Amino acid sequence: MATGPEVILVRHGETEWSRTGRHTSRTDLPLTGAGERRARELRSALAGRAYALVLSSPLVRARHTAELAGFGAAELIDDLRELEYGEYEGRTTPEIQQDVPGWSVWIGLLPGGETLDQAAVRADRVIERLRSAAATAGAVLVFGHGHFLRILAARWCGLPPQTGAHLVLDAGSVSRLGYERATPVIRTWNVTVGPAPDPR
Repeated sequence: MATGPEVILVRHGETEWSRTGRHTSRTDLPLTGAGERRARELRSALAGRAYALVLSSPLVRARHTAELAGFGAAELIDDLRELEYGEYEGRTTPEIQQDVPGWSVWIGLLPGGETLDQAAVRADRVIERLRSAAATAGAVLVFGHGHFLRILAARWCGLPPQTGAHLVLDAGSVSRLGYERATPVIRTWNVTVGPAPDPR
C-alpha cells in the first residue's frame, strides 16, 4: 500500500554521446532525431494527471525532453545537472580503462570532477524539495540525467550513492519512486515507450 507521494523520474532522450557511451555532464548536446521521437512518445505516458511540481536540469538535452513531452514550463534547477566527470568528459568507460584498469564511475575517481558523495548532497537537496512539494499537493515530475537520477533513486531509499551502479537507466525512460507504507521504495524502474533504445 502506498502512503506517500510519488516521484516520476525521466531520463532525457538520446544524444550522440549517450548513443556512443561517452560520459556527458557539462557538454550541452542536443537530442538526436531518435531522442526527440522518444521524448514525444513520453507525452502520452505522462499525461492525464496533475503534478505538484515539474523540475528539469537546465541542460538542453533534459530541457528539450521536457518540452517535447509537454512540460515546457518545467522549473530549471542546477542541482539536477549530471554528475560532473571532470577530465573524463567525452570519454567512454573502455577508453578510460585503458589508462585505469577496472575503472568505473561507481568505484573510481573523476579527476577534476565530482565525487559520488558530492553528487549525493545535491540529490538529497532535490529529494527534500520533492518530498515537501508532494506531501501537500501530489505527484512530482523530474527530467534529468542517467547517473544523477540513479544516485537520486539510491538516496531516496536511504542507500549510498554507489547503489546506483545496480540501476541501469536508458535514455528516454520513465521510473517511479514512492512509498510502501512509510518506507521509501522504487516502484517501477527504467520503463520505456515505443521501440527499445540502443543499449550502448
